[in-house]
Amino acid sequence: MTTPKELTANDSIKTWLTHPVGGPIIRDLLAQAGQDPDVLKPVHRLALKRLVKLSKGSFSQEMVDDLVARAAAGDVPEGAPEAAPVEEADEAEAEPTGLPDVEVPMWEERIDSGRFSGQTIIVTGAGSGIGRATASRIAREGGRVIAVDVSQERLDEFAAEFPAADIVTLVADITDDAKVAEIVAAAGDRIDGLANIAGIMDDMTPLGDLTDAVWERVMRVNVDGTMKLSRAVIPAMLSQGKGSIVNTASEAALRGSAAGVAYTTSKHAVVGLTKSTAFMYAPYGLRVNAVAPGPTITNIEASFASPLGAQRVRQAMAILPDAAEAEALAASITFLLSDDGVNVNGVVLASDGGWSAT
Repeated sequence: MTTPKELTANDSIKTWLTHPVGGPIIRDLLAQAGQDPDVLKPVHRLALKRLVKLSKGSFSQEMVDDLVARAAAGDVPEGAPEAAPVEEADEAEAEPTGLPDVEVPMWEERIDSGRFSGQTIIVTGAGSGIGRATASRIAREGGRVIAVDVSQERLDEFAAEFPAADIVTLVADITDDAKVAEIVAAAGDRIDGLANIAGIMDDMTPLGDLTDAVWERVMRVNVDGTMKLSRAVIPAMLSQGKGSIVNTASEAALRGSAAGVAYTTSKHAVVGLTKSTAFMYAPYGLRVNAVAPGPTITNIEASFASPLGAQRVRQAMAILPDAAEAEALAASITFLLSDDGVNVNGVVLASDGGWSAT
């Protein structure tokens, strides 16, 4: 009989769940909390240690250390659910490929020290999710960050994480012209980049069920806010003959099956805004691109206000790839913001784990 490998915090959640010792331990822990192992399916490729950050305190480092110690000691609770393969039904139905069954290595963020040195970058939605991951990476790579969010508490938490970094926090609604002016003033005379990441989801309603309130709110934040702040930074960028704007589109900008009609329309509009602006200002040193995220672990949650919307969107989402961490999207965004993206303009970069290829 083969001795099972010794588990560590660097092993994936899937490895833990399918391990003859780790599986029963972690399944018993989930059962005590009234949770099914399926709750971990969206993140099953991530290392167990990543749960500390993703859970925002509900899964502590002490709990990770305890799980590793218990697995090493073979401390399987009596009556604990046995280990079973994640997605075992899918695997049973899959056709054999002839390819080896190996665990894909996990991506690790690699900081490029000094990539944003001397640059001022505005990041909206900087208090959480993709915005926070982007602002964090820019700060750690030497940039001055104008961190914008609607929550002072989230901004304070972000700034406290990097006390030595050059971070200016500003609570602002990007749809408010006066606040947009404050953001530009906080940046000062030089604005090297703008990451338009703040945005909201709709309630997955199709056109027949859509309310004016949902339409107007989603379009105001996702389209009007993106337009207003982009418009406001262009004069500074033109005066210095250089600047990079990265807008956040979505898979909903590339297909009709990822969200409701309001969100889908708003993200298609962001693509139009991106391409037109890139074309108009390309001769003057401005680059304007968009990133289209796929499933991403953020604090933006989907809600379903329409039975038809829920049925159709959930059906389409059966082919979703695994959810990515916000840091993976920040890697795409900062590439386009930085001089590494020097020859990229007017592009919608699908950062979606291959969803758009299906």
